[in-house]
Amino acid sequence: MWKRDESVRPAPPPPAPPTAPVSAAADVAPRPPSHAEKTQVNIGKSVIIKGELSGSEDLTIEGQVEGKIELRQNVLTIGSNGKIKAQIVAKTVVVQGEVTGNVTASERVDIRDSGSVDGDITSPRIAIAEGAHFRGSIDMQRAGGAGKPAAEAKAEAKGEPRATPPAPGAMVSPAPPTAPIGPPKP
Repeated sequence: MWKRDESVRPAPPPPAPPTAPVSAAADVAPRPPSHAEKTQVNIGKSVIIKGELSGSEDLTIEGQVEGKIELRQNVLTIGSNGKIKAQIVAKTVVVQGEVTGNVTASERVDIRDSGSVDGDITSPRIAIAEGAHFRGSIDMQRAGGAGKPAAEAKAEAKGEPRATPPAPGAMVSPAPPTAPIGPPKP
């Protein structure tokens, strides 16, 4: 009889390395969103909201909102079907639909060509496209409120003197004497 040589026999596969036990909580726990992942929420054109709306995600509104919208650290987009009657506070506001109410943005307000705003805007940067509708006033104070008051900025733009008197106790220098215009008299 023929007997197989033990030295030719294939070696058994090496044992698999031990794996660490996996807890069920690790499989179920959601990953925190990274900076690259931005969450976008949409409100459809058939949705009507009355009251206060706030959150910490970017928001697009195609429906109707009456009341107050507050997204201080996020972008608010009013879609072309959006009809808003609210006070708005956001980081950036993009208007493609209709807004009636005051808009405050810490970074930028952008009214697109199909957009309409009836109300006052406060933001350091404002863009109004050709064909857009805007009725109200604009206050472009720098971030942190370091800008001039609106009345003073308007007066200076018209070349008028400051409307506000000097602070109490402030040193005010008299106006320098003016020289006569024309040739000197003999």
